[in-house]
Amino acid sequence: MQFSGRRRKILSNPQTELYGHCLQFYVQPPLENITLTEFETFAVERLKLLKTVENLGVSYVKTSEQYSKKLESEFSNLNFPYRAAADDKKVQNGPTEYEKRRKDHISHFILRLAYCQTEDLRRWFIQQEVDLFRYRFNDLLPKHKLEFLHRNNLQYDTISVEEKKALAEKLINSSYAVSGITVEDQDFYKVPFQDALDLVRTRKVYLKAGYVYIPHQDIVTIVLNDFRTRLSKALALTARSLPAVQSDERLQPLLNHLSHAYVGQDYSIQKSVGKISLEQIDSLSVKSYPLCMRQLHQALRENHHLRHGGRMQYGLFLKGIGLTLDQALQFWRSEFIRGKVDADKFDKAYAYSIRHMFGKEGKRTDYTPYSCMKVILSNPPSQGDHHGCPFRHSDPELLKQKLQSYKISPSGINQILELVKGMHYQLACQKYFELTHNIEDSAFSLNHPNQYFIESQKLLGGGREIKREMDAPQRAQENSATRGSTVARETSANPSQDLAEMTEDLDSFFQDA
Repeated sequence: MQFSGRRRKILSNPQTELYGHCLQFYVQPPLENITLTEFETFAVERLKLLKTVENLGVSYVKTSEQYSKKLESEFSNLNFPYRAAADDKKVQNGPTEYEKRRKDHISHFILRLAYCQTEDLRRWFIQQEVDLFRYRFNDLLPKHKLEFLHRNNLQYDTISVEEKKALAEKLINSSYAVSGITVEDQDFYKVPFQDALDLVRTRKVYLKAGYVYIPHQDIVTIVLNDFRTRLSKALALTARSLPAVQSDERLQPLLNHLSHAYVGQDYSIQKSVGKISLEQIDSLSVKSYPLCMRQLHQALRENHHLRHGGRMQYGLFLKGIGLTLDQALQFWRSEFIRGKVDADKFDKAYAYSIRHMFGKEGKRTDYTPYSCMKVILSNPPSQGDHHGCPFRHSDPELLKQKLQSYKISPSGINQILELVKGMHYQLACQKYFELTHNIEDSAFSLNHPNQYFIESQKLLGGGREIKREMDAPQRAQENSATRGSTVARETSANPSQDLAEMTEDLDSFFQDA
């Protein structure tokens, strides 16, 4: 790619230059000091933003008008600066707009630290940031787009008038929304084809001798390619610096948690406690369990035992759907003694850990049910284990056989496997929900196994039972999360633990963020 033009002169105030435009390439890291509360709040709110971008990016065509409208609608509920301010210099330079741009800048770099740790995390982060950038760039006014290009020294070389006239017919035939009238009134940029692969792939641009001729309205394609390349390199460099950051005991557990973070409702406190009988569990496992929990329940019934990972994942889920401590002890004891564990051994070796889940032993921490992200990204199952996410950890052929045994239609199985192939595991589970409940659109974004259970019970029971079990404060809590309330108001009051248990507490800490 060729560049021309001089670099802009650096202003006397570095912050004024850094936040001089509502959109940036995030080249310069923040250098100021911030509080841990601000660190946590900024990170979780940007994570909410990226999760929204991910969910809508799979459900809609990313360049469609429907996608843009849906994003705008969803973003309006989030407490985050995602679009340009009004065209008023006083507003742009005012304290409110400055704080928005500062938040955008700092939160991006916090998540860089969290998502540079593995190739999978880097790939996810880059994709969501690129999609967010595309939407924000397209949302800019033409003069703001031009200003952004100048600020980042992206003044691409345009073809001459003579060359444009010579290629006019081919430019009109190959470029979307270019006519005989508009071809004369706009610039075309000649760039190497590898910098505009999206346009080449969709045949929306003229290609000749290794170069593409891009009309001005499609310049976003090469800007995005530049952004993606810069961000990929930056994440690789950030990963090298991780040891220095991880030596900070305040930040290490927070950063580790953010890559597994769940940003939805807290399912550790249910008003349905004691309203589910043990006799109902087999039936509920077929009707209302997500596949991960259905798999665990089936393995427990067949083997009369689960290893530690499975006991933790399934035990906390059962706690979240309403089992009391006494019910849980009875459930696990009755199943284990059918296998190779007698009642005395169960009481000595296993009962303690069950009471520990309910906060009745050890440090008295009331542990929270695992979110989808925690199930997907932590403690992968080994041979003989049954925990984890079937969409993430199962061989595709075995997953297909399992779905067939559950009477999922061939077309439905293909849809699920396509989502799995694209690493959209939560969306694959949501599709499983729709297929097993015979609905077209589940109308919610799935982030938690206990959310799956509650939504299933609402659907199967007409919402009556669940609504009766949820009190007004809990509904207010959900509404608050939807409006994007800050972490400072919503974090739980769990006591701090040692680093080995810190991640568990942080799940609770971020539940309502």
